[in-house]
Amino acid sequence: MRKLGIAVLLGCANMISAQGLTDMSHSKEAKMHNLPMGTTQWTGGFWADRFKMLSTTGIWSMWDTWNTPWEVVDAEGKHGSHGFRNFEVAAGTVEGKHHGPPFHDGDMYKWLEACASVYAITKDAKIDALMDKFIEQVALAQRNDGYIHTPVVISERLAGIDSHAGDNTVIGIEIGKDQKKAFASRLNFETYNLGHLMTAGIIHKRATGKTTLFNCGKKAADFLYNFLKNDAAELSRNAICPSHYMGAAEMYRETGDKKYLELAKGLIAIRDSVKNGEDHNQDRIPFREQYEAMGHAVRANYLYAGVADLYAETGETQLMKNLEAIWDDIVDHKIYIMGGCGALYDGVSPDGTTYNQPYIQQIHQAYGRQFQLPQEAAHNEICAQIGMMLFSWRLFQTTANPKFIDNIENELYNGILSGISLDGKDFFYTEALRRTKEFPYVMRWPKHRQRYISCFCCPPNTLRTLCQAQEYAYAVNGNTLYVNLYGQNQLKTKDLEIEQTTDYPWDGHIKLTIKKAKNLSTIKLHKPNWVEQYTVHVNGEPTTLEIARKWKAGDTIEIHFEMRPRLIEANPLVEEAKNQIAVQRGPIVYCLEGQDIEGGYRINDIALPADIKLTEHKMTMNGHEMTVLDGEAIVVNNAPWDNKTLYREVRPVTNKKVKIRLIPYYAWDNRGIQDMSLWLPFAR
Repeated sequence: MRKLGIAVLLGCANMISAQGLTDMSHSKEAKMHNLPMGTTQWTGGFWADRFKMLSTTGIWSMWDTWNTPWEVVDAEGKHGSHGFRNFEVAAGTVEGKHHGPPFHDGDMYKWLEACASVYAITKDAKIDALMDKFIEQVALAQRNDGYIHTPVVISERLAGIDSHAGDNTVIGIEIGKDQKKAFASRLNFETYNLGHLMTAGIIHKRATGKTTLFNCGKKAADFLYNFLKNDAAELSRNAICPSHYMGAAEMYRETGDKKYLELAKGLIAIRDSVKNGEDHNQDRIPFREQYEAMGHAVRANYLYAGVADLYAETGETQLMKNLEAIWDDIVDHKIYIMGGCGALYDGVSPDGTTYNQPYIQQIHQAYGRQFQLPQEAAHNEICAQIGMMLFSWRLFQTTANPKFIDNIENELYNGILSGISLDGKDFFYTEALRRTKEFPYVMRWPKHRQRYISCFCCPPNTLRTLCQAQEYAYAVNGNTLYVNLYGQNQLKTKDLEIEQTTDYPWDGHIKLTIKKAKNLSTIKLHKPNWVEQYTVHVNGEPTTLEIARKWKAGDTIEIHFEMRPRLIEANPLVEEAKNQIAVQRGPIVYCLEGQDIEGGYRINDIALPADIKLTEHKMTMNGHEMTVLDGEAIVVNNAPWDNKTLYREVRPVTNKKVKIRLIPYYAWDNRGIQDMSLWLPFAR
């Protein structure tokens, strides 16, 4: 019999599930864990506004994208995603062929996870019915052995192979010209898809109490377990963007079945057996010899989050040594101020550290060298930011170190929220820190949000992560409550009820009112790393960030974080940001768009003086209220450059002042295509 979870101590046993996103209530090394899904709800302010957009527009607009067949072509000549139709064809519900990239299956599972996370809060019957509609096709498409990958299942149907009858395992079978076979290439992303199916099934069960998708996820985990036992070498070659590491660990937590822990251990262990591995996939050297972030940033961050899950269950000291060193390397050397990870479209590894040319490998979406952080040519796939957040959340749960919450807050407000338009319909795949008309290259991915992107992994990932933001606000350890994120919300279980009132992130005043506290003894308040001055009061009396007392209904905690615009500079080793500054207020990073420069001057024409006075104003953009910063910049260049001039003599500077307005970085590209820069020249 498993031990009682911490959630029961705080009165959560009456919920559909006493489990949150990552249920570490029984994990060996966990210092705390989530509260159950649905117990925290945004009640006003910033996040309630964003949650309303996500739940009423975001998931439904994306469903329209998924539900558009390939045959439908838009005005720009783009085909429909065919995402849902692929499942219908694989299920035998309709006839047809597979269209779209092989990872769309996993992307639809992420979208369903977003729906389930919204349902946990709203109990919207229409969302429930929509999920059931999709899940029905998933269950019909899945083979009896647990394998599901719509390109392969459709190919088997077209070839007359009945892979849904009997107890069979069809791997690597040749099924005809132009048809697909299972695990023919790691770039088919089968394990990535299966991992997201496992996670989505667990979240759906915790949100709804239903086991329909969970049973599919469990069958997928069983398939991987049998695959591991029968052909570990083949499986080891198919582990890119390894969501299945996290999926296996969470399946163990959900079921208590140790074979899924064995699966999680085995999946990571077999990486060391890969022959001719590469930094691209973090398997050139054994994981336990890795102490720096390297290679493809999404694959890397998913790997690190999965290993952190394994550490939570096993307590292997060496794994934590690797994880902490890698996390520090990212945060100290390789992450952007707005949380971006994977700076380079294409890099090499090792870079500049070896004379052995054959040893150097090309890396796509790469963590580059330390301090190598380009701006206009930045990659920063949003899935990498999400992976970083998942990594940080697991390290926080196993260490209680508040620095990991600082990263989570930064990613939510700046690195991830910027991926979706304010109306919830359009998405970035990558995130640049700068966009100018003079830039002479067309990058592989657009610097303008789009409704549908052929590589559609980031939009549903963005959607599910933001729909789950409330689940990170609190954590528990016995009778101790951790307050991690601030935003107007209500936390409510059978024995614990707290109301948080605030206009955060625009205002640093936060009030927590205790409505019920049957088993609560200690509250630990997070102080964000940008805070310099703060006060905390309980019932009007000054106190500390960690408050132990006998709590009763009516008790209040009032927190005040001083919030002012701050000018930020980068380490001079960041060549692309040398002699430039960024602006941050509270947790929000700001940027400048072209239309917010007085007199029609361009981004390249101005600099920010060291003594700039930035005043705060409210502004509404696309129905969303935000705080903007107004000030005066200096015109330092009024002679345009052309792309045929590389150098020229410095010309006199007039130091004319012009009015500018800085907006939150997450809000850029919502008013048409125009210049933008996060970093701006510094006129000292």
